Amino acid sequence: MGLTLVEKIIKEHTTDPLVRGEKINLKIDQTLTQDATGTMAYLELESIGIGQVKTKLSVSYVDHNTLQNGFENADDHRFLQSVADKHGIYFSRVGNGICHQVHLERFAHPGYTLLGSDSHTPTAGGIGALAIGAGGLDVACAMAGMPFPMVMPKIVNVRLHNKLSKGVAAKDIILYVLKVMTVKGGVNKVIEYSGDGVLSLEVPERATITNMGAELGATSSIFPSDDNTLDFLKKQNRENDFVRLEADKDAVYDEVIDIDLATLKPMLACPNSPDNVKEVSELAGMKVNQVLIGSCTNSSYYDFIKVASVLKGKHVHKDVSLGIAPGSKQVLEMITKSGILSILLEAGARILESACGPCIGMGQAPCTDAVSLRTFNRNFYGRSGTNSAQVYLVSPELAALSAVNGCISDPSGLDLDLFEKPSKFLVDDSMIIKPTMTSELILGPNIKPLPKFDKLPSTLSKKVILKVEDNITTDHIMPAGSKVLPYRSNIEKISEFVFYKVDENFKKNCNENEGGFIVGGNNYGQGSSREHAAIAPRYLGIRAVIAKSFARIHRQNLINFGIMPLTFVNEADYDNISQFDELEFKDLNLEVNKNIKVVDKTKNFEFELCHGLTLKEITLIKAGGLLNTL
Repeated sequence: MGLTLVEKIIKEHTTDPLVRGEKINLKIDQTLTQDATGTMAYLELESIGIGQVKTKLSVSYVDHNTLQNGFENADDHRFLQSVADKHGIYFSRVGNGICHQVHLERFAHPGYTLLGSDSHTPTAGGIGALAIGAGGLDVACAMAGMPFPMVMPKIVNVRLHNKLSKGVAAKDIILYVLKVMTVKGGVNKVIEYSGDGVLSLEVPERATITNMGAELGATSSIFPSDDNTLDFLKKQNRENDFVRLEADKDAVYDEVIDIDLATLKPMLACPNSPDNVKEVSELAGMKVNQVLIGSCTNSSYYDFIKVASVLKGKHVHKDVSLGIAPGSKQVLEMITKSGILSILLEAGARILESACGPCIGMGQAPCTDAVSLRTFNRNFYGRSGTNSAQVYLVSPELAALSAVNGCISDPSGLDLDLFEKPSKFLVDDSMIIKPTMTSELILGPNIKPLPKFDKLPSTLSKKVILKVEDNITTDHIMPAGSKVLPYRSNIEKISEFVFYKVDENFKKNCNENEGGFIVGGNNYGQGSSREHAAIAPRYLGIRAVIAKSFARIHRQNLINFGIMPLTFVNEADYDNISQFDELEFKDLNLEVNKNIKVVDKTKNFEFELCHGLTLKEITLIKAGGLLNTL
């Protein structure tokens, strides 16, 4: 029996048996961090206490907290540069671009494993890397030379046939997959793309698809490394990094999805979920107030060729604000030299910094009740900065055409190749600082020590502080945006914002009850890898989250910081529990494959919970978290 592409890479990076659903330890070749999660990751790395990092390559990017309203973000950037130099980590400066775009251009390597403290790390799967998002502490451990513990994933083969029609984009492929699989359909799975349709997709188009695979809840997504991969690497002066990789012809998959690219239509994801997908024809003509083109999903030079092809000789509608953010300094320089930037400016576009920006609520909040079309990957409630806004996820060509027309418009049939694809990319790594291992740490006043967490007691009786529904995201738990992000290195301060858009009294209730429990529905913790969504609740005294199911990264983050991730044995018990019910755990001597009995003292009934923890994870929980064991 042959091997899938994923199995081939994992086999080279573990000594464990490749049994689907069983725990394995994966050797990590590369890591990446960004500044919103990286400051905490490097504080954790300091706590572990190593010298030079043990990976083949580690890179620290600054792309999230680039809006400098006060000293906090600038101080974090200075700390990140000093800690990178001290530990042998490459440092990508502010302005060099979004971590995933830059890593794809300059560092991602076919066949390598990449662990990143950002959920969209699987972007590098577009070049044939097995790239996985994780919490900052897991990335710190990988930099210290420890393997990454994960579940051996199920592998879904998405077979692409034929090629896309004019006006249909790679974004439409992943939107279709999201419609089929939903935002929880990829948990503990890797999506592996194959078929003759793969040959029609350039590496940046493949990266758009693997980037948004994160919205499936998937561990990763990956494309073969083929002639298109070699062509991309040659244009980046990196042909020596090329390795040809593909699945064996007799590889066995857990699921197979076939997509005829020729039949796909332009699509969009409607508010407030990436899997709320409709064909654009269903909403054509809806008035638009704002259009934003960029993010790690759609900010490549190839994307801007299409945008410029739409905008050339036209002007943005008088009622639309069009913002454009190139994904990297390389892209910005290339659209400048090719004349594309002039076309965008003449059309009335606002040029934003090469950073994450509005994708994480860092500026460009739309007006009240706005319809905002974005080429981004997430449209969660309130993420744009305007709670009443309706955010739609679209392709760059659909976005550009709608900006001109002032309404949602179908780009089917458009000629989007008015500009030639580059024979070479403009390579200038002057904004990437190589480490010298000579710096001392520079800590600003907002960078606080990591909190200390106590061990798990043998019995526990506390109240349900909050009860929430299905698909609670990390944006619900620990919001992003310019108001909150500057405090990512200050857990005491950032804890004030936990669930504040869901229940403004969450922190008050935690303080008055000395912490307690959270009860949730399916797919609790989907979205970002931000471990602050676990650390800050733990700081407020949350000791367990009881849910119907968990998103992969968030579940691991809860374990890392000593919060029990528990699921209902009987999901009907979810309906019987109310906020402020007192729950009593009589015996917390956790054992593998043994359920926990809990009494709802308020309503006088008993129910069972499953923890699903391995022996190692039980040790972490009992110790109060991973840092306590290290």
